Amino acid sequence: MNAPPLNPALFHLDKDHLWVMHCAEGPVPRAGMRAVRAFMQKELQPWEMGWEEDFQGLPAALRREAAALIGGEARDVSLTPTTSSGLVTVAQGFPWAPGDEVLAPLGEFPSNAWPWLALRSRGVGFREVPLWAGHQAGTDAWASLPPTAESDPEARLVGAIGPRTRILAVSWVRFQDGLKLDLPRLGAACRERGVHLVVDGIQGVGTTPLDLEGLSAFATGGYKGLLAPEGLGFLWTEAGFRQSLAPTGTWLSVVDATEFARPSTDLARDWLPDGRALEPGGPSLLLGSALLESLRLLNQTGVAAIEAHVTRLQERLLDALGDSSWAGEAGRLGTLLEGGRLGPFLAFHHAGSGPDRMDRLLKAGYRQGVFASVREGYLRVAFHGFHTEADVDRVAQWLKGSSGTAS
Repeated sequence: MNAPPLNPALFHLDKDHLWVMHCAEGPVPRAGMRAVRAFMQKELQPWEMGWEEDFQGLPAALRREAAALIGGEARDVSLTPTTSSGLVTVAQGFPWAPGDEVLAPLGEFPSNAWPWLALRSRGVGFREVPLWAGHQAGTDAWASLPPTAESDPEARLVGAIGPRTRILAVSWVRFQDGLKLDLPRLGAACRERGVHLVVDGIQGVGTTPLDLEGLSAFATGGYKGLLAPEGLGFLWTEAGFRQSLAPTGTWLSVVDATEFARPSTDLARDWLPDGRALEPGGPSLLLGSALLESLRLLNQTGVAAIEAHVTRLQERLLDALGDSSWAGEAGRLGTLLEGGRLGPFLAFHHAGSGPDRMDRLLKAGYRQGVFASVREGYLRVAFHGFHTEADVDRVAQWLKGSSGTAS
């Protein structure tokens, strides 16, 4: 058996709870809990807090580790509370003109919809594009057909770019159906057309290597694949694009903000040229202490190794379901997986069985100690670097013991 790249002993896992839903929330490693406790001890005795080590050093270390994880530079990273807050920073800071539009795939998670819809009062449109034949969302989400290997979502998005399109806003890995978009292909097409590619990356980061070429912005929270608590993440921005954005205007977004030998009330300062100019004030150092441990663990392990391991586990599960009532979905997902079209979770389409039946299936899994999730007609099974082959076999046993999507 292949040993998982992330030692399961680093987490507080137990046999009664097989957690295969880091696409909803990932488990925090024990090192993160120890870091939080140590930081809280300092908070109890504030004279133990270090200006350089804690107030300045921790955010700087987070930016470095985040940059290393995605193959970027620390100067291009802004610490933000959530994916939404990173996208809001871009949406509110971009130099819009009335009549401009944002283009997005149909059925994006709301974190990549409402920041753009909030611009309506400024005359900015928000237009959605179906990604394959039969693709539906909203109140018709459960009636949607699933993506197949023949789907070409990138072609549909590129073909929909119009003369007023300023930003193409996409999820790297879609939250419900698990489809992974080809960001380099989209980035190249956007650059050719003078359009900025802005990415919600939370469902792929930490488990999938990222190519930043062609991207203008990449936002994520830390609580899914990054295995940290909710409330802190980061935004990466390409330098030229960042200079076009209005700074957030916090006291830390200017030159010499923390050099107290210079009077803080001296407002004759320039905005910082790096990612700190887009930060919404000082980050939560408490949450940062946990996120830092998780980022270090992922960087030490290597995202490529995690991706390879997750792919092997996905293949094992789909093979196990090949002779069951899930065979049709296993075949569809297997073809997508072979084509590199899936992120770190398998999304099994309900195939007409409906919400009630999917709910019963989930509850049956809970009784067996298997914790998965359902979103808009898809059962999501998410593997990470700490899962084992035995975990896969346990999921297969649960699904094969159900009636699947056959009727």
